[in-house]
This record gives sequence, structure tokens and C-alpha cells, in this order.
Amino acid sequence: MPLPHILLALLVTLIWGVNFVIIKVGLHDFPPLLFCALRFALAALPLIFLRGPLPAPFWRIVQIGVLLGVVKFGLLFVGMHMGMPAGLSSLVLQSQVFFTVLIAAVFLGERPSPRALFGLLLAASGLLLIGLERPLGDSLLAFGLVIAAALAWAFSNIATKRSGANDMLRLISWVSLIPPLPLLVLSWIFEGPQAMAAAVRGISWEGVGALLYIAFLATTVGFGLWSFLLRRYPASQVTPFALAVPVSGLLSGWLMLGEQLTAQDWLACVLVFLGLAVTVLPASLWQRRSAVAPS
Repeated sequence: MPLPHILLALLVTLIWGVNFVIIKVGLHDFPPLLFCALRFALAALPLIFLRGPLPAPFWRIVQIGVLLGVVKFGLLFVGMHMGMPAGLSSLVLQSQVFFTVLIAAVFLGERPSPRALFGLLLAASGLLLIGLERPLGDSLLAFGLVIAAALAWAFSNIATKRSGANDMLRLISWVSLIPPLPLLVLSWIFEGPQAMAAAVRGISWEGVGALLYIAFLATTVGFGLWSFLLRRYPASQVTPFALAVPVSGLLSGWLMLGEQLTAQDWLACVLVFLGLAVTVLPASLWQRRSAVAPS
């Protein structure tokens, strides 16, 4: 993967790392399923300006929309609403990397190299260090919902890769058209019309800002770039970048909110990025470095 695309992947991890804090802000104003429905309704707005044929077969767009929008984000938002902390949610959700690598091996025949597997294990050890310092939250059910969300994301990664789409902005805009109606129906059933109406009447500027961030930055920009990378490279090469999402969340909290990081946190960050380097940098680079190393 060339350096510009590596930087794009790291930009996505930064956007998504901050996004977990933004989700917590938005959940103060909205019930989770309604929040998710509004997010995708806004993310579909670019279709007003985009012209041309469908970017992928319609059944594939529906498949991605259901897996990514209804199942993944529905479960994630409900899990966070039930008590999963933002930092731990961002960590647990990245189990999708390992699910994706396994599913890609089974359905796409993508076999990660031993070097890539070593890098994944190295990054996973960093995530484990981060997780050991974070409380689980109030509910094991909430934890299970986030794990299920990660599995749904893994399947949506594979569906995106197999979509054949080339215009990723159009793809993510069409995909965003699928979730709002099912999510609104689920919100009406499980959250109730009174809660939905109260959320709309009592919305704050913080809620509006959170909604705009997750709709356009996290969804249109983030998933547009993510889909672009998945289309060009093996899933086992792209998805490991998501392991940096909890790290970017920690670092953004340190930089923007003054949150303290322990020595263990810093070590974990180093392990994650070292694992990513081993996984995604070309083998020729490591061979050249070995060749010039002093004997």
C-alpha cells in the first residue's frame, strides 16, 4: 500500500476514534435507534446532487445497508446506551479486524502472511493493555451487543469488497438510504413515539453537532475512504488499520481534553502502531532495512 493510502487509512482511524466520544454526546439528546436513523438519513443527502447509475447491484447495496447501518450501528448504539463506555466500545468493536481476516480467508481465499499475523498479534497485545485499564461497564449484555456489532461490521466489509463499486461516495450515499426506515420502525417499537418526540423537541446544539459529525465525517468521509481502500486492497491489509481507532481516541482525548495517559497506555499505543507497521508495510521495506543493518 503506497504512503498516500496509508495516510488516508490513518485519517479514517482518527475520525472514527473521535467519533466514539461524539456518539456519547449525541446519546444524551437522542434514543440510540433514533440517533442512528437520523445519522444515516443525513448521510444519504448527497444523493440529491449525485447523478448516474447505481454504483453496485441493488441487492448488494441493501445487504451492506442492513449489515452496516441497521445491525452494526443499531447494536453498537444500544450497547453504548446500556452502559458500555466510549473508550471500551471503540476497543471491543475492533474485534471486527480478526473476524474480517477470518471471513476473508474462508470466502475470498485471502490468506494473511505469517508476518501479517505476527503484526496483528502485536497490535492485539497493545489493545489488550488498553482494555485492562478500562472498566467493563454496567452490563455484560451491552458488551455482547458490541461484539455482535463487530461481527456485523466484518460481514459488511466483505460485502463492500465484493460489491464491485468504483464510486465510493455514491456507494456510501446509497447504502445510507437503506437503514433510516427500518431503524425508525425499531425506534417506534422499542423506544416509543414519546421518547422520539421528546428528543426532537429537546435537541441541543451539542446534539446537532454530534449528529452532523457522525453523519458526514464518520459516515460519508470515513466509510467512503474505507470502502475505497477495501475495493483496492485485500481486506486483511485494510482492516488492521482499524486497530488504531482506540489509540486515536486515547490520543485525541489527551490532546483536546487533557485526559491523562499512563505509561501502560503509551506502551500500548507503541505496540499497536508497531503491529500495524509490521502488517501493512511492504516486505521489501523490511528486507532493505535488514540488508543495511550493521552485522
